[in-house]
This record gives sequence, structure tokens and C-alpha cells, in this order.
Amino acid sequence: MAVSFVIAAPAAAHIAVQSAATTGLTSGRLVGSTAALVALAGLIIGGLALARSAGRRGIGNRRNRAFMALAAGLIGLSMGVVNLAVADGGPGTGNGVVAGGMALAFGLIGTVLSGLALIRARRTG
Repeated sequence: MAVSFVIAAPAAAHIAVQSAATTGLTSGRLVGSTAALVALAGLIIGGLALARSAGRRGIGNRRNRAFMALAAGLIGLSMGVVNLAVADGGPGTGNGVVAGGMALAFGLIGTVLSGLALIRARRTG
């Protein structure tokens, strides 16, 4: 019984120190959040490019929007992959794992939407 207390005490102290050190905005969380926001922008622009042509309104025609969405989606996707690759812990450790996963999902969806918009723009143009 005494051996379990000896082993459990350092483990509990490590967990307490680790959880206390991860409060706030860490560099991993900042990179992950930035990647998620860039990928989300690619997803939104890709959806708008796929939904309708902007004409004289907005940020350009369908082809320009699709290229912008493709760039933003791929940048967010690659940032999320790198963030997940260098993270040395799971969710809640301050490494930006949750935001990196969101960036991965948003980047994939944004890239697919921009590809579909480019196909549609080629067909109509």
C-alpha cells in the first residue's frame, strides 16, 4: 500500500504542474487557431464560389473565389497537419490539437468545394 502512494505522488504532481502550465494562449494553440481560421475562410469562400457567381459584387468572379478558397484551404490544411505532427500531447495539453483537427477538416472541405467551383466555372466559362 505504501508503494502505491510513493508512485502516485510524483504522477499527481506532474499532472498538476502540466495542467497549470497550459492555461491561457500557448504558441501551439495560437498556431492551431490561426490554421483553423484560415481554413474556415477557405471553406466559406469556396462555398460562396460554388453557390453563385459574384458578378460585379463581392470579391470577384467564381474562378477567382475558387482560387482564393483553394489557396486558403491548402494553407490551413498544411498548417493543421504540421501542428498535429509536432504536438506531443492530446487535447487539453496546450498544443493546439483540437484546433489543428478543425483546420484539417475545414481545409479538406474548403479544398473540395473550391475544386468543385473550379470545375463548374470551367464548364460555364
